[in-house]
Amino acid sequence: MSCFGENLKRVREEKNLTIEELALKARLGVKTLERYENNIQLPASQTILKLLTVLDVPASALLEKRNNNQLS
Repeated sequence: MSCFGENLKRVREEKNLTIEELALKARLGVKTLERYENNIQLPASQTILKLLTVLDVPASALLEKRNNNQLS
């Protein structure tokens, strides 16, 4: 299973953004972001690029699987 959703939620929370705030900044629907965060749907590559830009993080922050022993 993809870890994209967990990474997206973690980064969003680290940036102190609500899902509504991120949706507004990324010009996406709240329900769409909820589907991403719950790993129900994966975004298109252009949407991933948009989220990376809005969140100001490298691709690895959303796309790489995190080690369980890794500290935040």
